[in-house]
Amino acid sequence: MFSFASEFNTGGYDMINSLKIGEITWRHLNNPSEEDFEFLKDRFHFHPLDIEDCKSVNQRPKIDIYDDYYFLILHFPNFDRQNKFVKIKEVKLFWGKNYIISIEKNPWGVSQLFDEYEEKIHNDEEVSIESSDKLLYRILEKLITESVYLLRKVGLDVELINRELLQERQVKIIERISVTRKNLILINTIFKPQLRLFQMFENGKIRGFTEDIEYMEDYWGNILDYYQKVWDMTEDYEELIEGLSQTFDSMQTNKTNDTMKILTIISSIILPLTFITGLYGMNVDLPFQSKSWAFYGLIGVMVLVGIIFIIVFKRRKWM
Repeated sequence: MFSFASEFNTGGYDMINSLKIGEITWRHLNNPSEEDFEFLKDRFHFHPLDIEDCKSVNQRPKIDIYDDYYFLILHFPNFDRQNKFVKIKEVKLFWGKNYIISIEKNPWGVSQLFDEYEEKIHNDEEVSIESSDKLLYRILEKLITESVYLLRKVGLDVELINRELLQERQVKIIERISVTRKNLILINTIFKPQLRLFQMFENGKIRGFTEDIEYMEDYWGNILDYYQKVWDMTEDYEELIEGLSQTFDSMQTNKTNDTMKILTIISSIILPLTFITGLYGMNVDLPFQSKSWAFYGLIGVMVLVGIIFIIVFKRRKWM
């Protein structure tokens, strides 16, 4: 039997969305108020420190183990409104024998899954959730797949940078490399500390509430496989963007060297010509200065010197 409802507390608490799936109840809170936290504390007797963690933001990922429930804080990446910079999405979960309570500051992956199940139940579609362990798996699967999708978009950015590397839009390429590198560093800092946490599910340190523990091992293993895939993709993209960054820097260095080389060649040709013009610009008597052909002769000598320098540079393959 499936049902959905919204719970109100007589003390004037904000609405808490609730789904009843068989024996399992899923309560979901978006940007909960102080009254909502009091309701959770009074109704479920959660540890006060867990309630304090729910009120705070940017907590470190962790799992607290109690006799009758688990408390999880998880981090996942998400793009900002401009789809440019990655930011951290924090999800907090209370996991009991016959319930899941999920908390998000702003609607995201968990809210989307909650709405999907709510719509299915409203349309009398079958929803197969046998235990709170299975519901937690569905939530984690949703969040991990969203992360995989985000990483693929980052991978497309890396591919675009690779294609645009030989183009002349240097400022744009530098900006794209900087943004992508920043995003990958943040994704790395999100997933790295949680790898050990998810390994606890597969190795049995987190037993859950399903009597058939071996039945859930395959599901937890699948979550770990997803997570390992995300971790491997992040490392691969980090190596690629680092290689592209080094390649771009080398290309810019070569362009600078070519420019300096051309300027040096020009300076080398002009230097003796400048010496000649400076010498004959002195207010002293110089050879042939009274001759009528002196000016044209001097121009011819300067042209000859320039031609000789160009021939020498070309033979030495300096230009």
